[in-house]
Amino acid sequence: MDSGRNSATGTTVDEHFEEDAYIHTEQTRKELGHREAEDEAQAPTGARKFQHGFWDPEVAHLRAIYIKILGLTVVLLICAMWICFSTYWGSLGETAEHVPNLKGLVINRDGVDSILGQAIVTAFEANSRGEGVAPKAHLTWVVMDSSSLQTNDDVAHAVVEEHAWSAVVVNSAATSLLTSARSSGNSSYDPRTAITFYYNQGRNEIAANSFIVPYTTALLQSTLTSFNAKVNSEFFGSLASSTTEATQQALTAITQAPLTVSQPFSYEAVNLRPYTKTASQAVLLVGQIYVIIFAFVITMAHDFARGIISPFLRFSSYARMRLFVPLVLYIPVSFSYAMVNLPFKLTFGAKYSYAGGFFLFWVFVYIGMAGLGLATEAMITFLTPRFIAYFLVALIIFNVSVASVPIALQPSFYRYGYGFPVFNLASAIRTIIFNTKSRLGLNAGVLLAWLVLSMVTVPLFTWIVRRKDEREERKRVEEAKAVVA
Repeated sequence: MDSGRNSATGTTVDEHFEEDAYIHTEQTRKELGHREAEDEAQAPTGARKFQHGFWDPEVAHLRAIYIKILGLTVVLLICAMWICFSTYWGSLGETAEHVPNLKGLVINRDGVDSILGQAIVTAFEANSRGEGVAPKAHLTWVVMDSSSLQTNDDVAHAVVEEHAWSAVVVNSAATSLLTSARSSGNSSYDPRTAITFYYNQGRNEIAANSFIVPYTTALLQSTLTSFNAKVNSEFFGSLASSTTEATQQALTAITQAPLTVSQPFSYEAVNLRPYTKTASQAVLLVGQIYVIIFAFVITMAHDFARGIISPFLRFSSYARMRLFVPLVLYIPVSFSYAMVNLPFKLTFGAKYSYAGGFFLFWVFVYIGMAGLGLATEAMITFLTPRFIAYFLVALIIFNVSVASVPIALQPSFYRYGYGFPVFNLASAIRTIIFNTKSRLGLNAGVLLAWLVLSMVTVPLFTWIVRRKDEREERKRVEEAKAVVA
């Protein structure tokens, strides 16, 4: 009877042995992050816990492995630094060299025979050729016929729709209005009505503040300073040859309209899409780094947690868990990220209703977090927790490099940014909070493409590694059975 009981329970004992051993192996592998180096670190005979100094010969083998791990880490960090930091530094290092890539429009509505309109067109054409300025310290100005953009509203629309980065318009009858104001003594004459300068700060505040506005205003000021002096010289020269009565009448008119002499022509700068909130910088750049980091934290937590249950799951169930659990976890995290912005009064109502803009913002943040987060979820399969940080560094830097300044101000290498998540997420956010040109469909398409790619690679990489783990487990169980037998 005892023999029969032992025979009947033999299979059960073997199954529990295999199960316990498998659980132990999987949990240890996950908790240590697949750190193969530690598997090699078997203490040599004579080493005792808590009994040695760092340089004792008994722990020489362990010390060598320890130094090897740290040395490899330093080497990998240096390699990552040169590859990734060179990319980021390069994205910012030559922006001034590419300013001519920014196109501006010049429109003369004052008439082909007007002295002001011709002076402005000539000055801007010369500037576009680089005359009188430092090399490449100028925009490329395109002279447009006034009939192609018939009203100033059309010009403003062209700038908002990003057909150009800026536009300078010499307004209709600018020269004749000055002449009329001087002769009639019109005290309400405003020199700024002569020229209007349009720009779109919300499209990119760095380009606007560092290049477009400074270069354009400097050109307008220098041109108008010399032109106003010439106009005044001609005006007072004509008075000298006039009769005493005509001169007296002209001087009386000038005293009533002093701006016609002190500043005959000036300009008005119109910021079509102001960069209204300094806090906007948080969601346009730095906040997106946090989005990647938060998604990465979920990846690391999930990698540890799934090791508890994954040994008992079929591949289909395990693959679905790896895909859909992170997607569910991103929902509260991304919504909380969106909620953090509410106290700082970001302008979610710039294009849509405030509520609509907020929820659209959250949807884009969620899609971006999902696309970026699942990318780390896929790569941790091969890289393991030991090396995934290097992928994280590359993912952050290659995304951020194309999000801070316009790609038009970067070398052609950085055009890859048009297909990267952070650039498209930033573009969508600018549309929502600044009412810039809408590319929401394109932005969503790129983000969803990244998400779909990750949803393919996660189960694919999981299947590859699972097959390897299953082969190793079968081999280990067979060896264990042989030892027991």
